[in-house]
Amino acid sequence: MNQNYKNFELVLINDASTDDTLDVIKNFAAKSPLIKIVDVKENEQFWGNKKYPLTLGIKAATHEHLLFTDADCLPSSDNWITSMVQNFSDSKKIVLGYGAYKKEKSYLNKLIRYETLLTALQYFSYAKIGIPYMGVGRNLAYTKSEFFRVNGFISHMNVKSGDDDLFINQIANNKNTAICFEKDAITTSIPKTSFKDWLLQKRRHISTAKYYKSRHKSLLGLFYMSQILFWLLAILTSALAIKPLIVLPLIGIRFLIFYLIIFFTAKKLDEKDLIFLSIFFEISLLVIQLRIFIGNLFSKPTHW
Repeated sequence: MNQNYKNFELVLINDASTDDTLDVIKNFAAKSPLIKIVDVKENEQFWGNKKYPLTLGIKAATHEHLLFTDADCLPSSDNWITSMVQNFSDSKKIVLGYGAYKKEKSYLNKLIRYETLLTALQYFSYAKIGIPYMGVGRNLAYTKSEFFRVNGFISHMNVKSGDDDLFINQIANNKNTAICFEKDAITTSIPKTSFKDWLLQKRRHISTAKYYKSRHKSLLGLFYMSQILFWLLAILTSALAIKPLIVLPLIGIRFLIFYLIIFFTAKKLDEKDLIFLSIFFEISLLVIQLRIFIGNLFSKPTHW
């Protein structure tokens, strides 16, 4: 409510909560005319599907430009709205932002934030070269008319997740998408604190990726395979001492390029504490992602 923006409303969506959430947000609304409440009743057809309450919230919104975040997120500054929406134009109908996680000292926290950083590096970079493929609901903006132009989430309403990445994958193109990575535009969320909970979250995210456009799946798969092959070949050639005068400098060049990319990305997105251990995070993620891929082949995550 302290945002430095002249004309906005805050739409709070109560998704059939069973605690005192509705009373809490009603108390907020009583103190400010800017707050609009959308109270969603339980619907068996859409149980556990975030897209249904989001659709009701979008329909209730007064303005054309919509800026999304989650209930556990905080803007990094009072200029969050201004920084994000200034990227809208006559042609730009979508703005991709960065949703960071709160910093803690544990290795799991740093691993979660590194994975988030790497994901942002990918979707920002692809969008910058005209191949936008996803966004994150913790910090995402698009127009109301663009939402209704494609009938909202109707084409993937049966998929419980994907209200952000799958929707952006469906509607984004090289003309209608902008990116915003200013520090004032970052939001911060509470990360998972147990490996089990985080693994379930990632399993759900990866299971959604199979609905991406074929071109995007190929590019993302190629990136992952290039990482796997690099480490396998680096270990194999080093162990067998195959042409070390050629191989070792190539490995060193790859590490240097990788480090520089992570360095500048982490610096720009205020994640500088992740730089030093980035190589270890990369290895950890490769192993975890391989485990998730194999796990999802045998069983799919069924709950939100």
